[in-house]
Amino acid sequence: MSVGRAVAEGQICDWVDNSCILVRGMGENTGTMDQLLIRRWYNEHGPALLMFARTVAGDAAAGEDAVHQVFLRLLEGRVSKPDDPRPYLFRAVRNAVLDATRRERNRTDLECEPWFEPAGPDEDRERLEAALEELPGEQREVVVMKTWGELTFEEIASLLSISANTAASRWRYGVEKLRALMARSEAE
Repeated sequence: MSVGRAVAEGQICDWVDNSCILVRGMGENTGTMDQLLIRRWYNEHGPALLMFARTVAGDAAAGEDAVHQVFLRLLEGRVSKPDDPRPYLFRAVRNAVLDATRRERNRTDLECEPWFEPAGPDEDRERLEAALEELPGEQREVVVMKTWGELTFEEIASLLSISANTAASRWRYGVEKLRALMARSEAE
């Protein structure tokens, strides 16, 4: 299946790195009901949250850190359990990314040579990420939340403090541009 078709059908999970979708420190049958519920949320929403966090952060590691931070807070009981986890999780991850970005601005970067060559990313995933990067930030955020996060336009509107119509138009324009970018990338 082509990436463009997968994007159109919302099957991004094939390209999302699931290696970090593990909640450590919990036995299969020994967790409390809260831990098991949080584990279920992580398994159900983790890939979409990772994709969203990576796009908002512009960095895979920072995105993964934000997702893990949100679930750690839930596991530690530092926040109350939401009635509807999906919108809450997207808002919490977005806030965690934005907080980390603010903190990072205050740090000084140290340049160093990598001591190893990281493995190259999958070609399809690389093309998809490149196409997503070319979208305007407002469109990219809505496309990821709607397509891979499966949020409604009303939920997205609430998260971003915009109208549902604005969310819908950002999604429509973003998907149109993403399809064109993917088609151009496939032709090259």
